[in-house]
Amino acid sequence: MTLRTDTKTSTRKRENPALRAAAFMCSRSAGSTQVEAVLPRPRFHLDLWLSFTFQNWILDVGRPVVMLVLPADWLPLQHPGVADHLHFLYNVTAPLILLKMLERSPWMLPGLAVRLGIIAVSMGTTLHLVADSITRRLLLIGYQLHLPVRENPIMRNLKPSALVDVFELLFHYDDTVGHMMWYVPFFLVLVLFFNGCFSRREQEERMPPSAWMLLAPNAAYYWYLITEGQTFILFTFTFFAMTTTVMHQRRRGLFLNSDGLFMFYSFSAALILVAIWVACLWNDSILRTTVPGLIYIPRPCTVYTLHLHQMSHI
Repeated sequence: MTLRTDTKTSTRKRENPALRAAAFMCSRSAGSTQVEAVLPRPRFHLDLWLSFTFQNWILDVGRPVVMLVLPADWLPLQHPGVADHLHFLYNVTAPLILLKMLERSPWMLPGLAVRLGIIAVSMGTTLHLVADSITRRLLLIGYQLHLPVRENPIMRNLKPSALVDVFELLFHYDDTVGHMMWYVPFFLVLVLFFNGCFSRREQEERMPPSAWMLLAPNAAYYWYLITEGQTFILFTFTFFAMTTTVMHQRRRGLFLNSDGLFMFYSFSAALILVAIWVACLWNDSILRTTVPGLIYIPRPCTVYTLHLHQMSHI
């Protein structure tokens, strides 16, 4: 009896680990299935993209439109105009929306980097505000955007001639320093937000109708950002980083959710619009001289002052 009891006990000891492992694996697989079923499906951030689109079109693109619609003498030139007040509002809302994007992204930068980025955006947009406001007033007295600063007729007659250097410094702060401080953190936040727009195939979603409605204005704004802001290189690097991320995440079994599809389609459509824009103006000899270098992307405001504005006065 003692021998049989010992034999049964030893057999149970040998069987127990195997049974425990099997039970653990079954409970783990069942638990993982329950977790996958409980996981919420990623939703499209309509409030975020709606605010982003309205801000860009009303406060950014709307500035030159307001300048064209309202008469030049509607407000004294020594005071800020309506377009300047729109720029004031953009300088406030742009950092707030970028912060909101970072809050909803799982990829978060250190606090110091976030603060420096917001300061850079605020300073870059402020530099652009000052230079843009002065440029509007120069246009009223005959300044031509398609000509370099020193070749403009009003600059040739400027006395003393050293003031031309001051205007060149002003446009350098706008086109180079201001745009870099503005757009580098801007596109970096978009990339960080995009990196969090992936989910499993079981949770993969298509774009909702609201995303398709916002796709065209969002892509058109990116076109404006590339052409008027001259951010083609930065935009291309951002799109390349997004494409590389998509390829890498697919190998891990992750796919774009509705927010990611919205961003990827918007960037793709913007590049198509830029290609059409460049093709239409490819044979313009005057713009060719004003946009030297390998990358030829004319600015919409330059095209307007060179062709459309002159046609309206004929």
